[in-house]
Formats: sequence, C-alpha cells, structure tokens
Amino acid sequence: MTQPVRVAVVGLGFVGLPLALTYAMKGASVIGIDIAPHVVEEINAGRSHHLESYQGKTLPEILREQLDAGRFRATTSYEEAAAHVNAYIVTAGLPVHNGDPDLGPLKSCAQSLGSVLKKGDTVMIRSTVVPGTTEEVILPILEEVSGLAAGKDFYLTYCSERIAEGRAFEEFIKMPLVLGGLNEESAKKGEELLSFISETDVTISSIRIVETAKVIENIQRDVNIAMVQEFARFAEAFGIDTFELIKVANTHTRVNLLTPGPGVGGFCLPNALYYLQPKAQELGVGLQLLQQARQINDGVPDVLVGMLEQALQEQGKNLRGSKVAVLGLAMKDFSNDDRVSPVHDLIARLLEKGVEVVSYDPAVPTSYGHKADSLEDAVRGADALFLTAVQKEFAEMDWTALVKQMAASAVLVDTKNRIPRELDGSVKVVRI
Repeated sequence: MTQPVRVAVVGLGFVGLPLALTYAMKGASVIGIDIAPHVVEEINAGRSHHLESYQGKTLPEILREQLDAGRFRATTSYEEAAAHVNAYIVTAGLPVHNGDPDLGPLKSCAQSLGSVLKKGDTVMIRSTVVPGTTEEVILPILEEVSGLAAGKDFYLTYCSERIAEGRAFEEFIKMPLVLGGLNEESAKKGEELLSFISETDVTISSIRIVETAKVIENIQRDVNIAMVQEFARFAEAFGIDTFELIKVANTHTRVNLLTPGPGVGGFCLPNALYYLQPKAQELGVGLQLLQQARQINDGVPDVLVGMLEQALQEQGKNLRGSKVAVLGLAMKDFSNDDRVSPVHDLIARLLEKGVEVVSYDPAVPTSYGHKADSLEDAVRGADALFLTAVQKEFAEMDWTALVKQMAASAVLVDTKNRIPRELDGSVKVVRI
C-alpha cells in the first residue's frame, strides 16, 4: 500500500492476536480492540497464554517486541482506535448455543464499529459466519449507525480465516486467500490490506461465495472424520490396525483420509454445520448427510466409554467406581485451547457412569474440579487412562514407568496413536 498501514484488529483471541502481531511485524501501526478489559490489560503487559511461535520466537516474545517498538497496543475503546486507523479487521467469534449461532456479539461489534466509522475506511470481516451475514446483517448496521454508504463512503469486504492454531503466523503469510468485496473498489481495498502481510495470490469472488466456501471447507473435514470413525469401528471389529489401514489407503494419490480421535473439537469444525444450517433451512435445502456426520462425531465419546467399559470387564473390573486418568483436555494436539473440546463430553459421560475422573493437561490454563496439578497425581492408582490430546510432556514421557504408577491390570485407551507398541502384551492397550 502506498500510504502507511494503520489497522485495527477487532477481537484479540486465538485468531485476532497473532493476526494483529503479524501486521505489526510487517511494519504496520496496529491497534487491537477487545471488549474484555482483563484481556487488554494482560496483552499490554506483554503476557499471553497462546502457544504460537514464529521464526524461533514465542508469541509473548513477539508481543513484547511489538509493544516496545510502538507498533502495537490493545484497547477496549473503538473511539481510541478510530483516531489512528483507516482499516478494521473483525475476528469476533460467532458462538453456537444448542446448535443455534448467536449473532449477538457480531451485531454488537458492528454497532460499535459503525459509531466510529469514517469516510474512506475499510472494513474486513474475517469471522466464520452464516452465509449472507456480511451483506444481510453487518452491512445494514454499519450503514444505519454510521450514516455512510457501503461501497461508496466506506469499503466492505469478507476474507476467510483459514489458519490452524499453532501455525497462525506462518499461515497468515503463506496460506492462499480468498476475498469477497461489496463492489470492485471494496475488493481492491481488501486486496491491498491482505497483500501487506500475505505472500500468496488472493482469489477474488463474491462475498456470499467466500462466506459459504469457508463453512464448507470446515464441513468437509467434519464429514471426512465421521467417515473415518466408521472405518475405525469396522477395523476394530475385523481385528486390524485403524491407523495402518488409513496409512495404506492414503498411498493412493487421490485419497486423503483424516485420522480418528476422541471426537471433533475446536471452535471451527463442530460449529460449521450450524453456520450453514440456518441459511439452508431458509432456502428449504436439506443437509441429511452433513447432519448424520455431525451426529457420528458427537457420538464418539459414548463409543469410547463403551470400549473402556468392555476392556475393564475383561480385566475383571467395573467401570463404576474406577479411577480413570484423562491426559489432554485441549481440542487438538499441542494446543492450549480447550473450547468445544470433545474431551469435556467424554469426561461428562464418565462422571455420569460413576467414574472417578482425574484429568491433566499442562498446556490448558483453564481450571476444573477434576484437573490435577501433575501427571503423577492424575495416574497414581488409576484403573484406566485415556490419551486424548498430545502435549510435549506426554510425547516425551516414559510409558513403562507411568504404567507402574497405575493400579494392577490397568487399561490404556489410545485415541492418538501415540502409546508405544512395545507395551502391548504387558498391559491392555485399546487403540482406536
């Protein structure tokens, strides 16, 4: 861009904070906006629990560098940001409650943004949304509150957020991008804003296509995993190794099966169907296959409890009253994000069955009544163990020594294909 880049990133969570810091590292003047005062205070103090890193530096190190350089700061005030920026990137999440997307936070963000919008500003939505949200919900609010005309007085765009947690910085720079603009001039402004940090080509399409593409990108992975879960049940019944089966099938160059696990977690994949569904219902379109896939993935915790119960019975033990260690609360390996983690559903099912659950995850900062302070406290005397998410400590631990701390005739349930095969025979290992 010919003029200095002055951008505000709205929402400083797992997407927004690394995005804001990526712009700052590239030389932009960046203000981060978040409605939570404690989040802003922590960030301005140079503290963050994010596990992201880039070129050998952790996110907290990058954060402190950019704060010290004066290229980044956080605030709760849209007014403060408006005095310094001419572009806004919105990363506010769209929570789902009982299958229903909650547009409230995004509408509130649009109200606040509209109140400070100036002529010539650019607004880019990077939240995953119900298709049609940008033009049907956000645009009218911005125009009504600001008194400005979208596409004429200010520019409105939508760009998919495609990063994977743990690789955010790299993927903000290297991941191919798709962008929708309200009109040609909006698309041009959006492309300039993206190109400041992105080293890839930007594909331009309509906002509605880009919004929908983002949702179905996530749904196709949800469906793939549901399919693999059914393959896993077949493999178990047939007495063959699920992961070896998938590895062999994936040698075909047109096959890309994902791997089974304790369920599908995170903010994106489990919610994707519920972003598409409202618009599909409005249009009278059925989504039976997608709904069935979601039900299969939601049912995995129940399947795992059944597998554990059978394995304990084979060891002469009952599920009720047993102590079960659950290692890994995160929604995926090497993450500290336990939002919408299937492990919570697994633990809930175990507790309902009268199990004493002791969990442990050294990366997840959230406190729970069942969460132990150390690996030793979690596994000591346990009748069974679930490995549900891999963290560095788990990847490096001595499994033989760990089993010795458990009760006699213990059961290990490996949902991540990480427990050493050498343990087979000396202890009962259930692999999915």
